[in-house]
Amino acid sequence: MQTSARLNNTAATLKLPSRWTSAGWIVALLVILPIAAVVWLALNPTDNIWPHLASTVLPVYLETTLLLLLGVGLLSLLFGVSSAWLVTLCNFPGRALFEWALLLPFAIPAYVIAYIYTDLLEFAGPIQSTLREWFGWRSARDYAFPEIRSLGGAVLMLSLVLYPYVYLLARSSFLEQSINIRDASRTLGCTPWRSFWRISLPIARPSIAVGLALVAMETLNDFGTVDFFAVKSLSAGIYDAWLNMSNLGAAAQIASLMMLFIVLLIWLERRGRARAKQFSGADRFKQIERYRLTGIRGWLAFGACAMPVGFGFIIPFVELGSMALNHLEQFTDRRFISQASNSLLLSGSAAILTAILALVLAYSQRLKPELGGLRIAAKLAHLGYALPGAVLAIGVIIPFAAFDNSVDSWMRDSFGISTGLLLSGTPFAILFAYLVRFLAVSSGSIEASLAKVTPSMDMASRSLGANTFETLRRVHLPLIKGGLLTALLVVFVDCMKELPATLILRPFNFDTLATAVYQYASDEKLETAAPGALLIVLVGIIPVILLSRTITATRDAH
Repeated sequence: MQTSARLNNTAATLKLPSRWTSAGWIVALLVILPIAAVVWLALNPTDNIWPHLASTVLPVYLETTLLLLLGVGLLSLLFGVSSAWLVTLCNFPGRALFEWALLLPFAIPAYVIAYIYTDLLEFAGPIQSTLREWFGWRSARDYAFPEIRSLGGAVLMLSLVLYPYVYLLARSSFLEQSINIRDASRTLGCTPWRSFWRISLPIARPSIAVGLALVAMETLNDFGTVDFFAVKSLSAGIYDAWLNMSNLGAAAQIASLMMLFIVLLIWLERRGRARAKQFSGADRFKQIERYRLTGIRGWLAFGACAMPVGFGFIIPFVELGSMALNHLEQFTDRRFISQASNSLLLSGSAAILTAILALVLAYSQRLKPELGGLRIAAKLAHLGYALPGAVLAIGVIIPFAAFDNSVDSWMRDSFGISTGLLLSGTPFAILFAYLVRFLAVSSGSIEASLAKVTPSMDMASRSLGANTFETLRRVHLPLIKGGLLTALLVVFVDCMKELPATLILRPFNFDTLATAVYQYASDEKLETAAPGALLIVLVGIIPVILLSRTITATRDAH
């Protein structure tokens, strides 16, 4: 009895963490591990060739990456803001259709659209062949045609699929703005254009900045497009240093440089969000009186919205569909079924596990909101989403390889047998990378849903004798199932499209739809890649529908 009492007193004195708190710390630290591994290897490389990189290829990588970020940012800003303002505050032919259609390019991975337009616009493609036939040109020397496989081509391809980030946030901001303020500007003599420029745009600027930060992060993450177009970005440089130079330390050093870009972008995004606080007025749900655009102005508005949808979704989707129809037998091919099964299994497992880990992290913070350390660790864990896939792959392979080597060495010394690769070089490495990268996506949806559950329900459940786990299972889960299902779906689709980390971490003879599409397209076998690319796009359309419903529901705009 005395011993038991002493142990209880000791535990009370030390304030041992609860199981939920311990689980939250474990999740956060596991997700932070790859980030720490990249920094550690960058500071302690086996063979330091940083001076050589700095004097040769690094300036090219930096210049190209900055130009890529600038170009994609400007085009995404142009496409996203203009279309968001038009469909929110103007009436013109097709406006209701464009409300959701402008999000469709979200469904197409950048590397897929790059392959499609290369096939259409290259010298032997249908467009240049038709032009030569029409005008009697015989060779490329007879006419000038822009080169699609270039930095400018990469900027255009990425902009066509990334502008929806800006469109989504800009439109949400325009919907939430006070109608009375815009009406007051009109009574003071402002034209619709001046009202947009002087009222709507400044209010929406913080949200637009957040959208641009997301566009920049996705641009940094891209590998398939820049590699296919031979653009020497930092992402391509990591791949080159690791696999072509066989120097993981150099790859980690370039990755650390990319992480500095990411930290800067996150800082800008947080600053924009901090300034984005607005208070809803009494007219929040007042019906929007849109500017009516008729005649040439209406059709110009139609064209401005149709252009990004047409080039960003309709043309690529039609091309993929026509190619896939010519290769229907591939859908029953054993290799295709294996690739699809690998994608579905990895994406489904990652979606479920990520939702569980995000729920543990969010619920542990809800139970102990006073633990500042856990809250900071959770925020650091969310950085995984900002890490480009190539950087994440390095962060995963370092601790996994160290673990495999340590276990193998111990087993050899103790029992004379080799364990081989237990973690690295296995599908588990890909799965772990997915968990690290998309935990923030799942956490955002789950935390938002949990925040809507009043704390009084927790207290009522506990007063009726339910413990924390029973409260979660019987009270919270039924209430947050919408956010949970959204998290599952979005993570599943993101994993289906993910290429850089999967390409680097996959085992031998293990392909997903994304890696197979990349390999076929790189080998100029786009028609063989079409069925897999089409399946990825069809799966990606699902969250587009959810996003459209979400932003429309922010105001009853009909």
